[in-house]
Amino acid sequence: MRQQFVKTMADLMKLDEQLVVLLCDIGVHGFRQAFSDHPNRIYNIGILEQSTIGVASGLGISGFIPVVHTIAPFLVERCYEQLKIDFGYQQINGNFVSVGASYDYASLGCTHHCPGDIEILKNIPNMSIIVPGTASEFDSLFKEAYTHKNPTYYRLSETSNNTNQDVKFGKAKTIKRGSKATVIAVGPMLQIVLEAVSDLDVTVLYYTTIHPFDGETLKSVIDLQTKIIVCEPYYQGGLTLDIIESLKPSAISIQHIGVPRKFLLNYGTLEEHNNALGLNTDSIRKKVIDFIN
Repeated sequence: MRQQFVKTMADLMKLDEQLVVLLCDIGVHGFRQAFSDHPNRIYNIGILEQSTIGVASGLGISGFIPVVHTIAPFLVERCYEQLKIDFGYQQINGNFVSVGASYDYASLGCTHHCPGDIEILKNIPNMSIIVPGTASEFDSLFKEAYTHKNPTYYRLSETSNNTNQDVKFGKAKTIKRGSKATVIAVGPMLQIVLEAVSDLDVTVLYYTTIHPFDGETLKSVIDLQTKIIVCEPYYQGGLTLDIIESLKPSAISIQHIGVPRKFLLNYGTLEEHNNALGLNTDSIRKKVIDFIN
């Protein structure tokens, strides 16, 4: 997805002179051609993430469209106040593209983990949140949403689904229909979910836009089902309130499959963390079957 991010920015910078890219000493080498082609519209601010958000806000106020890119914990957790005040409160357009969440940088330990980014940013009322499942999906979603008048967060992943979906900003997509339960798969979780439930009588809904949440599509597939399994690549429970609000006053039963709320103190690869946390095909399949039964 990071390679696609560079290509998407290169494409848009040729077409849109208002687009300005700000880097925080991350991805600089990948943008070397952009530095040559557009020296006045791409800057490496350095390891000054909070200041970078302030610079981006000034650009937004001046009529430019800023894009800020760095590692998730430094973009979201370190800069939360700046994102809240400089963009959310001011209602300024800005695009924030992260890498490294939840624990894509597994070997670097908890300082570089960020499974809490989604819930943190949902506290900014007008922040749009996008979790693409493939590089192509990021490209289409970014090009659709980057000129919106509100701030937007894009969560890039080291893992991708095997196939691209025809995704639209703010809309969920029905991948599979069944009668026993509805499984919600977010972003790069779709591939493993489809493998886990391939022969099960369940509906699979695919979400790439987390906020605003598409409750209408969810309501349209629920019918008489009362069981919902939510598979999220960040802290589990991030969509719970959205689901409840969308379906009230119906009584529903929700199973959460996602990153548990604890520090991952053991070092290892992304795959090893997934296996240890039960975020693999066999574990998800067992949880879905147990919940249905």
